[in-house]
Amino acid sequence: MATVKTEAVSGDSDGRIFIGKGEQPAWLTLGLANRHGLVTGATGTGKTVSLQVMAEGFARAGVPVFAADIKGDLSGISEVGEAKDFILKRAKDMGLNFQPDQFTTVFWDVFGEQGHPVRATVSEMGPLLLSRMLDLNDVQEGVLNVAFRVADDNALPLMDMKDLRAMLDAIAPIAAKVADSDVNADIRQAAQSLGNVTKQTVGTIQRQLLVLENQGGEKFFGEPALQLKDFIRTDSDGRGVVNILVADKLMSNPRLYATFLLWMLSELFEELPEVGDPDKPKLVFFFDEAHLLFNDAPKALMDKIEQVVRLIRSKGVGVYFITQNPIDVPDRVLAQLGNRVQHALRAFTPRDQKAVAAAADTFRPNPKLDTAKAITELGKGEALVSFLEGNGTPAMVERVMVRPPSARIGPITPEERKAIIAASPVKGKYDTAVDSESAYEKLRARIEGKAAGPEAAPADGGILGQLGSIVSTVFGTNTPRGKLTTGQVVARDVARTVTNSVIGGLAADLGKSVGGSLGSSVGRSIVRGTLGGLLRRSR
Repeated sequence: MATVKTEAVSGDSDGRIFIGKGEQPAWLTLGLANRHGLVTGATGTGKTVSLQVMAEGFARAGVPVFAADIKGDLSGISEVGEAKDFILKRAKDMGLNFQPDQFTTVFWDVFGEQGHPVRATVSEMGPLLLSRMLDLNDVQEGVLNVAFRVADDNALPLMDMKDLRAMLDAIAPIAAKVADSDVNADIRQAAQSLGNVTKQTVGTIQRQLLVLENQGGEKFFGEPALQLKDFIRTDSDGRGVVNILVADKLMSNPRLYATFLLWMLSELFEELPEVGDPDKPKLVFFFDEAHLLFNDAPKALMDKIEQVVRLIRSKGVGVYFITQNPIDVPDRVLAQLGNRVQHALRAFTPRDQKAVAAAADTFRPNPKLDTAKAITELGKGEALVSFLEGNGTPAMVERVMVRPPSARIGPITPEERKAIIAASPVKGKYDTAVDSESAYEKLRARIEGKAAGPEAAPADGGILGQLGSIVSTVFGTNTPRGKLTTGQVVARDVARTVTNSVIGGLAADLGKSVGGSLGSSVGRSIVRGTLGGLLRRSR
């Protein structure tokens, strides 16, 4: 049996990563790694190990890695590998001198529980991806586009979920009887000039936002927003940092998961400069459960995915999709994936048999190998591989045994994870959320300004003046609850009886414009009827 040089395993000396060995060693060329790739196979056939082997090879070569970890198994890359018998045997069969290793790892988590929080602003996400996340139809997506356009035109930044809710409230039509006192009349008119915005459509979008909030989506939108440069870094030894997105809980909302990763790819595409074909990628991105990205995707979104995958190569980013079957990936995206690793597929049903045949057809044929038959016979840890070579043409498919990883196989303990997070290079940068002045605060300020105006606070400082003070307290002034003055208490009691006759128009205006968090009895009694569904909003 031919011996594979141990020095070459690192992939540094000759620009290649050693992946496995059959009749010939299988190498992934770094200079062609940004041509993207695909790792497929049924559950339990070794996809995660292949992903870890590739991630270790890129990290050794100084290439940063980002990978979504669905099951938690990839976290072991952060700890020193164990020289177990089966690992030593496989290494010996390949002529390797197994050396346990570990790699600098940063954990990320949209929910901030098992890694650093990952956030994006609503504006960064944009109406197209947000519509996909909310599963909106074309009409609802159109209204969402109107909201974004009007927000831009009126300098109302959309940072988090409450900003978007306030913006939708501001563009929604209101009853004619309160139109004269509408502080957001200009915003509503601007929205109507861009399209037919109906109250019913806005209500549907608001309900979809509530569903997303209940699934934890509100933790994703906000500040400080993720800076993608924090993914592209090396450690003190010049090795690429491995960034792992903890996605076990995120997978409870597959649409949020898929849209989030697509947003990351889009941001990389927008931010990174053109570099052509570098000697090695600037970043390698592993997208697990990739079929979720393409399920029921509208044409506009598919066009965006295809564009990003096709053009991000010139930014030095390699994208590797991991899924169970090649037919999960649309043909126009599949055509962009030059480096292939295929683990076993089972052919128990006609659909399975069709999938096996389709998988076999994606490889460059090898006259010595029946590809379709081999796919169903592969054992755990075996794979069919075809990597790009020479001028970028696929090599003939080969059956190989994937090399053992150098780091630990399997998940780490909660204590080990905490220690890694505590020593992270981005510790403290994203851990505390920031609520800056944005659309919600600015729209609320309009209401407060109207409440504090002459019509709400007469110069004589009488009962109505005190009532204006109470309204200001309701909408967020610094007066603590339970510390109202005697005059304010009187005004509160009077307000309960004179609402309809004295400030009915103002109350309706307040309720339909922004509807901020309400904290006192006068606020609840004044606007309970007019706020309606907006009382769903939490503080």
